[in-house]
Parts: sequence; structure tokens; C-alpha cells
Amino acid sequence: EDGSGNADIPFKVIAVGTVFTIIVTFLFFWLGVMDGNMLFALVAIVLVSVIAFLFTTVAANAIAIVGSNPVSGMTLMTLILASVVMVGVGLSGTSGMVAALVMGGVVCTALSMAGAFITDLKVGYWLGTTPRKQESWKFLGTLVSAATVGGVMMLLNEAYGFDTGKLSAPQANAMAAVIEPLMNGISAPWILYAIGAGIAVVLTWCRVPALAFALGMFIPLELNTPLLVGGAINWFVTTRTADDKANKERGEKGNLIASGFIAGGALMGVVSALLRFGGVDFAYDTWWANPLSEILSLGAYALLIVYFIRATKK
Repeated sequence: EDGSGNADIPFKVIAVGTVFTIIVTFLFFWLGVMDGNMLFALVAIVLVSVIAFLFTTVAANAIAIVGSNPVSGMTLMTLILASVVMVGVGLSGTSGMVAALVMGGVVCTALSMAGAFITDLKVGYWLGTTPRKQESWKFLGTLVSAATVGGVMMLLNEAYGFDTGKLSAPQANAMAAVIEPLMNGISAPWILYAIGAGIAVVLTWCRVPALAFALGMFIPLELNTPLLVGGAINWFVTTRTADDKANKERGEKGNLIASGFIAGGALMGVVSALLRFGGVDFAYDTWWANPLSEILSLGAYALLIVYFIRATKK
């Protein structure tokens, strides 16, 4: 407990905040997405509220127990349910796709926030802080992150354009493939969904990660190949000794280093988009067409692999 004698924010605050959030989301659906159609907005907010309530529990529990959050799968399930229900009440076509995507975005955001905050609480518990302090500052963090992400999305759209193919979005393509047939009056491939569920069960029995297998099925080859190389490096650094503890520590250190590189790469991507938006465009088309550029890239990639192996062994 903190100095006030309370270790948590009063539930009254949470309840009022939840109701306020639902009202604001409903107004957004009604006036911004459904073009003033009250029935569509009511159905959408009820569906989103129920799904978010149920799925955030799953997300929080998954993060707390196994440390992973199946956001993509639950978001796809939300899109399927939203599409079926909205078509049932008469909303279809392009406007229906937009509505389903927005509903999926609301639920996806709730799932991500739930999983991230459970992780924060775990770390806070280890450090000795109280949930009340973390919950109070989380409001500010949420506002800052929402503004930042919104700004970055608009920046990327202005610099590259989401419809130009320059921004790879395999998960977005999968979501579009799921909702498009439903919203265009074509029956969804339920048999294929059932086959996929059966394959997932068989993979689980065979101790093969079903999620990783499924991701590999629709992620483009240019993104899949580095994943395969990374898996090989992980296997290599975690099998060099007979000491299981040392191997595990090397694997965890490798995950931390890789996470840092992922974050750094994403930040530099934003910096690159910011430079392009500001009129600074590095045109190296002649150099990219030269085979030496590929050799140089492979050399840099090899050095990066060597660095990973050496850094994780320390």
C-alpha cells in the first residue's frame, strides 16, 4: 500500500471511466463511422463492448501466465464476428468493411493495452511499486502513445502511402481477405477455417507452435527468410554448452538484443519517413541496381549475425 492506504485506484473511478469510454466510442461510431445510423452504431458498440470485455481477460491471462498475447488471432476473430453481425443488420460493402475494421481496431487496442499493462504490473511488483501509482501514470502514457502512433501513421501515409505497396502489411492483408468476402455478399470459407483449426490441433499435438506455423504461411518470403535465419541463430547459441542454465540465459540475452534491434529499426524507419516528408529523399536507384549493393548487404548481414553470436555468449 502507498501513503494513502490504498494500493489500487478505486473501482468507482474505473467504472465511470469505462462508461465514459463506451459513450465516446459510441458517438464516434454513430457520427463518424455509421453516418448517423443509430441501429448500426448501437449494434457495433454492444458487440465491441462484449468482445473487448471477454477478450481482454484472455489477453491479460495469457500475458500473466505464458508471456505472449495472441492479439492477431483475437482481432481476426473480432473482424469475422463484426462482419457477420453487421451484414446481418444490413451494413455491407465498402462502408461495412470500414466499420468492421474500426471495430476490430477498437478491440485490438483494448487487447494490446490490457496485455501491456499486465506486463507493467508484473515489473512493478518486482520493483516494489503499487498498482495505484502505475495506473495513475498509465493515463498519461496512453495519451502520449495514442498521439504518437496516430502521428506516425499519418506521417507514413504522407511519406510512402499505404496503398502504394511500399509498406509491407501482411497482417492487414490477411484481415482484408477475411472481411472482404463477408461484406461483398460472398460466404466466408468456413471449411478452410475449420481445416486451419484442425491443423492447429495436430501441430499442437506434435509440439509444433501453431501460431508460428500459421504466421509463416502468410508472411511474405522476404520477411520469412530472416525469421528462419534468426531461429537458426537462436538454436545455435542455446546449444553450445551442456549447461541448460547457461543456454537459457544466452537465449534470453539474445531475445533482449534482438528486441533492441527491432525497436531501433522501427525508430529509424520513422526517421527515414520524417526525412522524406521534409523533402530529403536519398535516391540511390543506380546503386540499388548494381549487384555489388547486394553483396555489401549480405556482408553487413553476416557481420550482424557474428555480432549476435559473440554478444550472447558473454
